[in-house]
Parts: sequence; C-alpha cells; structure tokens
Amino acid sequence: MTDKARARKLADRIRVTTAEMIERGIKDPRLGFVTITDAKVTGDLREATVYYTVYGGPEDIAGSAAALESARGLIRSAVGKATGVKHTPSIAFVADIIPENAHRIDELLSKAREADQAVQAVAEGAVPAGDPDPYRQPREVEVDDEEDADEETA
Repeated sequence: MTDKARARKLADRIRVTTAEMIERGIKDPRLGFVTITDAKVTGDLREATVYYTVYGGPEDIAGSAAALESARGLIRSAVGKATGVKHTPSIAFVADIIPENAHRIDELLSKAREADQAVQAVAEGAVPAGDPDPYRQPREVEVDDEEDADEETA
C-alpha cells in the first residue's frame, strides 16, 4: 500500500495528462467534445479509472467511448512519460453520470416547485376550520360594582 496523498497526486497527474492528450494528441474523428471530470487510482497504483463526460447525443457518447478505448494505449504511454513511475497504471475509461444526476435533480425540484405553487393557490382563499384564534387567552377577572362600593365606604 502506498500513501493516499501519493495516489491522489498521481490521479491528478493522470487526469491532466489524459485531458491534454485528448485535446492535442488524439486525432480520431469519432472523438466528440469530451471533458475529463476525475481520475482515481487504486492504493497499489496499478489501475487508474478516468471519468469523462461527452457533450452531445447518444451517438456522440458511443463514438467518443469507442475512440477513447482505441486510444487507451497511446494515453497510457503518455501518462507513463509524464509521471515517471516504475509501473504505469492501466487505464479504464468510465462515463461520468453526474450530468444525468444533476438533470434528474433539476426535474425533481421543478416538480416540487409546481406542487408548492398548487398548495399555495389552494391555501390563498382558505379559512381556518375552527375558531379564528384557537389559542387560549388569559382569563379576565370581572370585578363586581357592589364590592367596589363597599370597599370605598369602609
């Protein structure tokens, strides 16, 4: 096992090197607008997982995935040269699902907003079911006028 900080630094270097290779080194026409979002390395520094997103439709995503798989060896050799580690980790590309999750959360929030507006519209003309003021009020003590008159004469 290696140090977690070393694995994190190696993962960052792999992410940057992979992004540079995609931008400048790979000339595959199937490769669309790919963004490298993250990279993770196992504790023994033998395997790396690179997460990416693709801007476009399903055919762009499939084409970019195929292009990344075909360029994996080229990217791995560039990572080996850039990092200088004894054993260059094997690289696996995984499509990142964060954009889909964010879109789903946005949909759920808009549904909740619509439901809140519907409840507010119903509550606008609503009247309480019970008394207008359902809370107990302090008891008021009534004073008899006869007792006040007796106290004044005494």
